[in-house]
Amino acid sequence: MNKLRLSIIVIFATLFSGIGYAQTTEVYNMPKDVQTRWSSFENLSAEKGEGGKVGKGAKGYPFHVLQPGESVTLLDVSGSGIINRMWMTFDDLYNIESEHRSMKIEMFWDGSDKPAVSAPVEDFFNVVFGRMVAFDNDLFSSPEGRSFMSYVQMPYRKSAKIVITNESKEKSHRIFYDINFTEVKKLDKEAMYFHAYWHRDKETTLGEDFEISPKIEARGRFLGCNIGIINIHKYTGWWGEGEVKVYMDGDDKNPSLIGSGTEDYIGSGWAQGVYHTKHMGSSIVDDAKGEYAFYRFHIIDPIYFQDEIKVTIQQMGGTQKGEIKKFISEGKPALPVCHIDDNKLQLNFMDGDASFDDDNYKDGTWTNYYRQDDVCATSYFYLTTPNGVLDEVVPFEERK
Repeated sequence: MNKLRLSIIVIFATLFSGIGYAQTTEVYNMPKDVQTRWSSFENLSAEKGEGGKVGKGAKGYPFHVLQPGESVTLLDVSGSGIINRMWMTFDDLYNIESEHRSMKIEMFWDGSDKPAVSAPVEDFFNVVFGRMVAFDNDLFSSPEGRSFMSYVQMPYRKSAKIVITNESKEKSHRIFYDINFTEVKKLDKEAMYFHAYWHRDKETTLGEDFEISPKIEARGRFLGCNIGIINIHKYTGWWGEGEVKVYMDGDDKNPSLIGSGTEDYIGSGWAQGVYHTKHMGSSIVDDAKGEYAFYRFHIIDPIYFQDEIKVTIQQMGGTQKGEIKKFISEGKPALPVCHIDDNKLQLNFMDGDASFDDDNYKDGTWTNYYRQDDVCATSYFYLTTPNGVLDEVVPFEERK
């Protein structure tokens, strides 16, 4: 094997094993001290030789009817292991808009009382606004837009527990699922615990960045996020000038990591349409409803932090100056930031060097401006602690 080929193999092995725990890249290798287990309603305990007993070998308990207010434990196991895949589906949940986000998913590692994962089911599985579309990426998929699938690997050392709660006050729903995991004798000492956080701001504050993830004081890795935006004030023009910022390890007013715009963060450019790739995509672009959803996963471009992290996105759009003047006259919240003249970005309005009302800036001049939207986000990260570190998801009536 020549040196160039060996170098390429080492580089790719390093990139794809960087999620935070040891994993075997060769599918033909037989690892030591590993047992494969599945949890489903046909074998809730995920124990050896315990599946299919309800129907005496036939189909006996493929689903559970989850009543309003009821919780069901999908996984409750002891020992060390890694969850490799989760799949589930519900009846009617996709077709009843009032039921969107009624299901809550929680995950607990190593006996912690506070969940490391607390989110609406749809948003956790990268489905925003409850709008089911077919997609496939490296962490989540819905092959035909009728199911939820996760490939995120989730290590645990002492125990793992996953709970689904139906917080609807009116509807029961059938839930079908399986969780595939491997029991291991001992995890790598560097293996971290998976966490996820969801929140929504139904009207952002003008001029303030939306927090994709609030400040986390811990050591770990930011794995990525999905974001949903609703144009509640019916602005016209482009909505996605906002830049993603990552504050980490002592950053104060200014972040260490920052991009150049929303569609740029997810790998596109000059606005965005609907597309799906392994690590980034845009699942919803609905100008008629003013709804937009997109995702970005930092798999081959890891974001590590040693002490703390906060991730935000500016609520900023762009259009001609004349349109912004119209917004303001109509009482729509808008705060001009800067304009582009002769292909040069003029940072004038925020530092007071110029006035938005200056007649030298013609109505046809492209202008970026702060705006207010309805924004939600799910952030995914690994931490060295199994305990939940952020607030649990708000009740269904507040999140829908």
